[in-house]
Amino acid sequence: MLRGRESSNIEDRRGMGGRGLALGGGGIGTLLLVLAIWLCGGNPQTLLDQLGGGSVPTQQQPATNPNQSSRQTDESRKFVASVLGSTEDVWRKILPQQAGRPYQDPKLVLFTNQVQSACGVAGSSTGPFYCPGDNKLYLDFTFFNDLAREFKAPGDFAQAYVIAHEVGHHVQNLLGTMGKVQQAGNTNDLSVKLELQADCYAGVWAYYANKQGLVEAGDAEEAIRAASAVGDDSIQKRAQGYVVPESFTHGSSQQRMQWFSRGFQAGDMRQCNTFGR
Repeated sequence: MLRGRESSNIEDRRGMGGRGLALGGGGIGTLLLVLAIWLCGGNPQTLLDQLGGGSVPTQQQPATNPNQSSRQTDESRKFVASVLGSTEDVWRKILPQQAGRPYQDPKLVLFTNQVQSACGVAGSSTGPFYCPGDNKLYLDFTFFNDLAREFKAPGDFAQAYVIAHEVGHHVQNLLGTMGKVQQAGNTNDLSVKLELQADCYAGVWAYYANKQGLVEAGDAEEAIRAASAVGDDSIQKRAQGYVVPESFTHGSSQQRMQWFSRGFQAGDMRQCNTFGR
């Protein structure tokens, strides 16, 4: 992906992790459910208490070459600032045009190990998330390594898709969609629809990023591959060897690919009505 304007809405909290991590066991499936609850403004600690989870110590990170690590993180910071800048440029234009609402830029918080948000304490293992309580996106760069190594979805645009998906949740928050889902009870079915709509919004952003000249050959395929990799069925197969559709919180691989592609092909957020289907 080509570089564009870098956003100034980056809050760097790397190296500021606390003493404990309010996450328990349960594997990838539980972490996805925790993330879904967070995204909808709920309290994931309630779920973790039911599953026997609790506060566990933060793991000490292995020593790395400081110069190499610094260069890598600086490049990563520039990259996410560029992606965020592109989402700002796109949504500032199309949200008033397509939804009649002004766009308010979110902040993107970079952290290591764990972070305090208005939605509670989150750890790196939770993955990137959006907190509607403070209108901020949260990201630990280690997730990008996991995306490439464990989810088999490498590439800059796969990473850009992750950020654009979280920005999609911000758009949902601005439009009141997240609040309606929370009021309706945050059921798994509604959570899936919320996530698929965020995928579609990520596709809408990619449509305009392509017009900006920021999308290279093969980039869309990277994003689609990432969407497929983080489908509930793919993650459940990897984690437990079988699939339980009733427990889905984000949608199947096929659904996630389809809705991202729908947004990417249409460039119209009005085509992202997952709740009407």
